[in-house]
Amino acid sequence: MKKETAIKLFQDHRVRVEWDDDQEKWFFSVVDIIGVLTESTNPRKYWSVLKTRLKKEGSELATNCSQLKMLSSDGKYYRTDVADTEQILRLIQSIPSPKAEPFKTWLAKVGYERIEETEDPEKAFDRAMDTYMKKGYSASWINQRLKSIEVRKDLTDEWDLRGVKKGMEYAILTDEITKAWAGLTSKEYKGLKDLKKENLRDNMTNLELVLNMLAEATTTEISKEKKPKLFSESKKIAKQGGTIAGNTRKEIEEKTGKSVISSSNAKGISQKSKDDNLE
Repeated sequence: MKKETAIKLFQDHRVRVEWDDDQEKWFFSVVDIIGVLTESTNPRKYWSVLKTRLKKEGSELATNCSQLKMLSSDGKYYRTDVADTEQILRLIQSIPSPKAEPFKTWLAKVGYERIEETEDPEKAFDRAMDTYMKKGYSASWINQRLKSIEVRKDLTDEWDLRGVKKGMEYAILTDEITKAWAGLTSKEYKGLKDLKKENLRDNMTNLELVLNMLAEATTTEISKEKKPKLFSESKKIAKQGGTIAGNTRKEIEEKTGKSVISSSNAKGISQKSKDDNLE
């Protein structure tokens, strides 16, 4: 299991984190997070007491907490409790500390926004557009990205109708589509763009987005016609949809003499948008 280790600054405090390449997750030292939020002189003891309380309450956070060897202040590695991002956010909700309040307020705001978006999906698109504009993307890229979200939703609705399970089966079919059109699995594609948890589509160029949409839209249409009953049939259809877009990619590359698949990520794409606006 390949891991990348880092020390992240959290409100001017050091928090040990590790990236798990297999699970594609960041894992944070629970003790370090508690030390930052509570300013306790003994965060290990604080966590021990809190963990006991959470176990009594039936919290999954306390029972499902993992351990990893992390570098200590004495230069040696010791096993310590770690948690992923979702678990850390749950942990923050359990800590009565003034420093935790801004996070709790933010979580409540995000939760409220998600409820709003369920009642009015258009609000999700408005928030997405505002977010992308603040990150410096061009208007044309944002329009493509929002369209790609719509195309993806059509595809996942079709998968749901055919009994495809969210999570692993979604990931397998997405990989089939991506590999067929781009020649890379989603993980390899993210590696090319030097991504970890970031969304791959948020880091695609306009042309990459268009071809990915073509692959997903074609897969949706084939599935609607074929009406697959088995997952293996949906897998074949995913490959067929991706292959059609892959053939288009090869034709474009033949005519332009350069690869469509780019190592550019969001930073490069947004910077290019700024440069284009200055011309």
